[in-house]
Amino acid sequence: MELVIKRVERPRLNVKEVWEYRELLYFLVWRDIKIRYQQTLLGLSWAVIQPLVTMFVFTIIFNRLGGIQPEYHVPYPLFVTAGLLPWFYFNAALGKIAGSVVANSGLVSKVYFPRLLIPIANSVVPLVDFIASFALLVARFLWCGRLPHWHAIAIPFFLGMALFTALGVGLWLSALNVRYRDIGYLVGFATQIWLFVTPIAYGTSAVPQRLRWIVSLNPLTGVIDGFRWSVLGRGLPHYGVYGVSWGVAIVLTLTGLWYFRRTERDFADII
Repeated sequence: MELVIKRVERPRLNVKEVWEYRELLYFLVWRDIKIRYQQTLLGLSWAVIQPLVTMFVFTIIFNRLGGIQPEYHVPYPLFVTAGLLPWFYFNAALGKIAGSVVANSGLVSKVYFPRLLIPIANSVVPLVDFIASFALLVARFLWCGRLPHWHAIAIPFFLGMALFTALGVGLWLSALNVRYRDIGYLVGFATQIWLFVTPIAYGTSAVPQRLRWIVSLNPLTGVIDGFRWSVLGRGLPHYGVYGVSWGVAIVLTLTGLWYFRRTERDFADII
């Protein structure tokens, strides 16, 4: 009896192949941007309306009724708006990435290309909404007689943390969603809970110092806290929080890439 030993191929990220298909990535991004608000009455205005309405709701419930006071001695509406903008980007990106492979099933089952391009494209598209909604934050600053601080040059650093977090979690969910369509329901439920365990309605300083490292394990804590520090320019930066949150975001991205690459060969057969 002959013993045959098969070599198990480890999933690897072929960066060169992804780069060679960069024009397809541009196409996927541009296609999704064009169809995002087709046949809608208000179009891109929804990117401003959603955080605006949420800001009013949070101000009434948490500030006026709940008595929660903002950090940095700024008006609560400005404080909460600075937290909502990166959250809405993350929420939109995660939702799109999680369902991206299934949504592009016709493309996946008929044409070969690096499947990784699909979730990457869906992490980029919500940046358009983020840029549009940033006008709301500027308007709040002007209403309060203020201007964004020069620390705002650090915004890409914290927005990148949100992107990597959404991409890392989204890669896991998009691969699992091919086999288990329950994932679509899970994402909506999980993000609702994630919203309230993230310091948006309240500040990071409200958490006791001894417990702050636990809160930092939520990478959105570093995103929200850092984004507020960038645009408001008040208080001291919480470098420990940023470091832990970035570390978790990178781990999520690397493990997400590993699992996505491991399972993508079966997408066309299952989908």
